[in-house]
Amino acid sequence: MQAKKKTGVLLDSSLWFNREDHKFLGGDRIELLERIDELGSITKAARAVGISYKTAWDQINTINNLAEKPLVERLTGGRGGGGTSLTAEGKRLIAEYRIIQGELRTLLDNLGSRLGDSNGLFQFLRRISMKVSARNTFAGTITNLTKGAVNAEVTLSLKGGIPLTAVITNGAVENLGLTTGKDAYAIIKASSIIIGTDLHDAKTSARNVFCGTISKIIEGPVSTEVDIEIGGGNTVSSVITHGSSQNLGLKVGAHACAMFKASSVIIGVN
Repeated sequence: MQAKKKTGVLLDSSLWFNREDHKFLGGDRIELLERIDELGSITKAARAVGISYKTAWDQINTINNLAEKPLVERLTGGRGGGGTSLTAEGKRLIAEYRIIQGELRTLLDNLGSRLGDSNGLFQFLRRISMKVSARNTFAGTITNLTKGAVNAEVTLSLKGGIPLTAVITNGAVENLGLTTGKDAYAIIKASSIIIGTDLHDAKTSARNVFCGTISKIIEGPVSTEVDIEIGGGNTVSSVITHGSSQNLGLKVGAHACAMFKASSVIIGVN
């Protein structure tokens, strides 16, 4: 006798490790980290998981920005000319993820045999899912909040004690329930960030000026993506014109600064 075919939506899982309830490490990123650990090369790892070199770097920067300790480190010099490897923290999180994933799979298999039609649940989950398109997302704690007549200035302390300032409306402060000591996220579009090579002593109206080392440059015929490590495991990504990149003479390993206005920062909470 032929077995009766099951109908409806089968239960599956998408496991994420959260930092203060914010998603930062899921199955796709875990696989990328495992390939980096295995191959020692971001280029080979990206090819192995079927994504572009640029996408791989974007994911790595997001992971390091949101993790309490960097999970991926870049190696320079040596006989092999450098490479990419996992930190001890990265290896520990992968091991924990795989253990939890196995337990979750067992749980879902048991639940699946007890549920009826799950199509309604599936449609609901699709409606509430979303992703943020902005390249830069930083986790921090509000250290100062000053209200004006219309707007408020919010200062976040990122990893390593790096201050980041945002200007948002008083209405947004109330809606988000922002207070000093509350955890929050700063989101900045890469196109809003200006790159300079010597901004330490420059006088500008921009409140946020982060200086560090250029870790990646992806040149295009029109635009160039530039990543700058600013300390504390934080990386700022910017998209500037190809001409600007050439005029500044940007090179990986060189010093550079990222600058953006406080009004360009979006604040989010869990």
